[in-house]
Amino acid sequence: MKKRHIAVARLWFEGNSFCPRHTTLKDFQAREWHDAASMVACYKNTRIEMGAVVDWMHAHAADYQVHVLRCAAAPPGGPLDTGVYDAIANDIVHGLQQLQALHPLDGVYLSLHGAMLALDNDNADYALVKRVRECLGGKIPLALSFDLHANHDPQLGDLADIVVGYKTYPHVDMYETAERALNLLHRSLLGEIRPLSHVASTGVVLPSHAMATAAGPMHALETMAHSMVARRQALDVTPFGGFGYADTVRTSSSITVCVDALQHSGFDAAKQHAAMLAQKMVDALHARRADFVPTLPNSSEGLRAAFDYLERHAGCVALADPADNPLSGGSGDTTGLFAALMAHPLRQETVFAFFHDPVLVGRCHALGVGARLQARLGGRVVPEYGAPVAFDAAVERLTNGDFVNDGPMEQGLACHIGRTAVLRGIEQPLLRVVLTETCQSPNDMAWCRLHGIDLQQVRLLCIKAKNHFRAAFASHLACIINVDAPGPAMLDFRQLPYRFLPRNRLS
Repeated sequence: MKKRHIAVARLWFEGNSFCPRHTTLKDFQAREWHDAASMVACYKNTRIEMGAVVDWMHAHAADYQVHVLRCAAAPPGGPLDTGVYDAIANDIVHGLQQLQALHPLDGVYLSLHGAMLALDNDNADYALVKRVRECLGGKIPLALSFDLHANHDPQLGDLADIVVGYKTYPHVDMYETAERALNLLHRSLLGEIRPLSHVASTGVVLPSHAMATAAGPMHALETMAHSMVARRQALDVTPFGGFGYADTVRTSSSITVCVDALQHSGFDAAKQHAAMLAQKMVDALHARRADFVPTLPNSSEGLRAAFDYLERHAGCVALADPADNPLSGGSGDTTGLFAALMAHPLRQETVFAFFHDPVLVGRCHALGVGARLQARLGGRVVPEYGAPVAFDAAVERLTNGDFVNDGPMEQGLACHIGRTAVLRGIEQPLLRVVLTETCQSPNDMAWCRLHGIDLQQVRLLCIKAKNHFRAAFASHLACIINVDAPGPAMLDFRQLPYRFLPRNRLS
């Protein structure tokens, strides 16, 4: 039997319009920057999209020749610097063109985020898909997978046959999402199904603070979507919470529905059915809109609640600052929570994770373990979110920043976060502060081991994080308290300087 040829590529990035640090090509090269030669070795045994591709390639080796194009991912941050998007998109499209010239492709799978922003393109995911479709023509099936926080252009369904997304937040189903996209593509090529996708914008921008899928409004939407698929009304239904910190005219939560046209009397009937299911989901989201907006304590109130809990209970309490969460495009530089912490005398072993300060990390490495220094923490990049805080400290630990995620989120992925340093307070000897060369979230227990942090000994963990860290940390914590502090990913959208997003969409 003649093998079918499919191409796969990845361009995964989430952009925050209010993060002052532009994302560069080096940010991709430091996280994920692979081609056909390096892809398998990097992604093998990982629980992310491309890990599923590796396993799928091996499982279907007798029937498919899988051609790997550029696979690139960078941590969330400010918009892609000028030229970065074009360089990566051109790499992918030119690779497709070369493949098409050698042997026509039977199908394509793209792993995307859906909230990519570039200084020279604020609709970058859609623009890439449009270029890919133009390269392929109208008949070759195109499968896409997206992050739950994608901001979808409603016209996306006109370009892609298969659109699926993560169903969990924290995102512990990246592998399964890619597997689902590839299996639907496979069934399409066998002629078992004729997939088509519909994309419906809700016109509502939601904060992601209460978007975790274990409970609450997003759990209800995911349950409803699962029921539609279980009843064979659709091949896939995905509610997308959207990413409200992308300042574009299209930013919104959305619903995608992928149906099998073979189950309907024609393409138009299938489209109408998909639109009907999507509208039911849109109505359900609107009915729960208020439930997505929690009431959070400020930093001082959160600290008082944490101290009160620690007086009465054992274990470690996490005080999370979602407004500076790097996986929401935070800068790792705001000082609201740290300033409040420094105003309180500490009676428990405490860790503050983290500050992004490459210069200070370099200084610590030059001085060495045991050296004392007078530091100014935070307020370096975005002083409007808090002035620098003086901190007299000793260098307790230095690392090269390399570890492999334990999971469950991104399990098996090698992480390179640059050099790091752990400082111990002189006047606050119970306080340790982690400094990093790159701005990446502490979401894995391997991160803790790297820095000598034992959550069985630590009583208070102040962390720049939102929901993702719960996947690995929750079972090690007695309590998690989110606080509302100033930052580029703050809860109250009305405090952010939007220029393009229609304000009537804001929750």
